[in-house]
Amino acid sequence: MTKPLNEFRIGEAGVVKSVSGEGKIKRRLFDMGITNGAEIRLRKKAPLGDPLEVTLRGYELTLRKTEAECVLMEVAD
Repeated sequence: MTKPLNEFRIGEAGVVKSVSGEGKIKRRLFDMGITNGAEIRLRKKAPLGDPLEVTLRGYELTLRKTEAECVLMEVAD
């Protein structure tokens, strides 16, 4: 099943299928290591859902909800 990263529940993990977005946002996500095939686990969400903390390539990363919407994930079983 595929869904955007911003719709994940805490503790849910998956693999990046694609990254959308325009120019600067897409480049920023790639620079942070969010590329096709990368495994991401959602660790925390702020009370209002923004920002999100994820584990990616062995480090913790904080993303805005609008950035997380651009990351289409394949949910791990």
